[in-house]
Amino acid sequence: MTTPHSPLSTPRILLTGKNGQVGFELQRSLAMLGEVFAVDRDDCDLANPDAIRDLVQRIRPDIIVNPAAHTAVDRAESEIELATLLNTTAPQVFAEEAAKLGALLVHYSTDYVFDGRKNGAYLEDDVTNPQSVYGKTKLAGEDAIRASGCRHLIFRTSWVFGAHGANFLKTMLRLMQQRDALSVVADQIGAPTSASLIADVTAHAIRQVMRNGEWGVGSRDLDVGEAGSAMHLLPSAAITMVGQSRLAGGEDVVENLLPTPQSQLPSLYGTYHLVASGETSWHGYASLVNDIAAQQGYTLKITSEAIKAIPASDYPVPAPRPANSRLSTQKLQSTFGLVLPDWQVGVQQVMTLIKQP
Repeated sequence: MTTPHSPLSTPRILLTGKNGQVGFELQRSLAMLGEVFAVDRDDCDLANPDAIRDLVQRIRPDIIVNPAAHTAVDRAESEIELATLLNTTAPQVFAEEAAKLGALLVHYSTDYVFDGRKNGAYLEDDVTNPQSVYGKTKLAGEDAIRASGCRHLIFRTSWVFGAHGANFLKTMLRLMQQRDALSVVADQIGAPTSASLIADVTAHAIRQVMRNGEWGVGSRDLDVGEAGSAMHLLPSAAITMVGQSRLAGGEDVVENLLPTPQSQLPSLYGTYHLVASGETSWHGYASLVNDIAAQQGYTLKITSEAIKAIPASDYPVPAPRPANSRLSTQKLQSTFGLVLPDWQVGVQQVMTLIKQP
């Protein structure tokens, strides 16, 4: 494994999926950590392993952040080859190239790696048993990263939503203005997690790795919040930078920044669960969206009390969903000194952003 760029240089960060929900927010959160090269499918076809290698070798990043994936869960059941290329092969290639450069790879995975049959929240080392093509290909991507030997952070998350892109929250908000009857699954449990929360926790974790001194860039005496960051977008986009201890939508994160002797610091690399605190069903999630929308003055055709709760068996889909998507974040919070906000906070904040003219 070779040494990355000089520890005196500004970190070079390669970000994929810049137009996705999480990638869009990562453009903002990563901007204060270094020089960001953000790409999407028009810049690099992640279904082409050679294109990935060419991209990494051209940019020679210190950090690769890869939120890009085949996330159309039902369509993946009939697009197995494409899902495998994007969810398994692409992460494997990024990991191999990261290992060559001595770079850090940050990757995102899913609650779908579990079968959802456990009582209680899943831990990172619980037995995996994906039931869908999406879950199987995402797990294979995780395994490929771990097998590569590269420095890595893998964040499993669930029920992602944001002000940018398509998601359950936006779909419900639209349907509530169009329909006077709505049925939503009530026997699948998880934690709706905002893309901004994922992005800000990612930036915080990378910063901690740098401060931990495990890796070249982190060994310098540097306040990474004042690193003289720059961003290169293909094409360009506006970036809003935020304070280090406050999330994009105003969600507070409590950081433990007390200094610790480097010799006592454990390795931070590995797999973590990253979701908002608390839990709900899809029905409970939809009901909160309805209540907030009513408070915000939307013209709705249905009240939250009128939203019908149904079992998943009444709403058949090609890809099976985990009945239990609860993920324990104890490891993440204790390792990185965080207190994660409740899922309702993120919903309120995203809906406020959506409502703004």
